[in-house]
Amino acid sequence: MWIQYITLGLVAGIASGLLGIGGGLILIPALVYIFGLTQHQAQGTTLALMVPPIGLLAALKYYQAGNVKLGMALFICIGFFVGGLFGAMVVEKIPDIILKRAFGVILFLASLKMIFGK
Repeated sequence: MWIQYITLGLVAGIASGLLGIGGGLILIPALVYIFGLTQHQAQGTTLALMVPPIGLLAALKYYQAGNVKLGMALFICIGFFVGGLFGAMVVEKIPDIILKRAFGVILFLASLKMIFGK
C-alpha cells in the first residue's frame, strides 16, 4: 500500500510544482475516492502532511526564478496557522456529506472563475 501512497504523493508533488495545486485538487479527492477515507479524514491527512516543509524544494526553485513574494507568504502563513486551528475546531461538527458537497462546490466555483474569469 505504501507504494500507492508514494505514487499519489509524486503525482500531487508534480502537479504542485507545475501548477501550484496538489492538496485540495488532487490529494483530497484521491484519498476519498481511491483510498476510501471520509472527507474529514482526507482533509486531516492532507493537513498533516503539510506540517513538514514538503514544498520546500519546489518553492526554492520558484524563489530562485524570482517568483516568490516572501513577505506575502509570511503573513499568509500566520493567517493560515491561526485559521487552520479555528477551521479544525469547527469542522468536526459538520456532517461528512455536507463537508464533501461544500468542498465540491468550492472547487467547481474556483474552476469556473479560472476558466471564464479575466
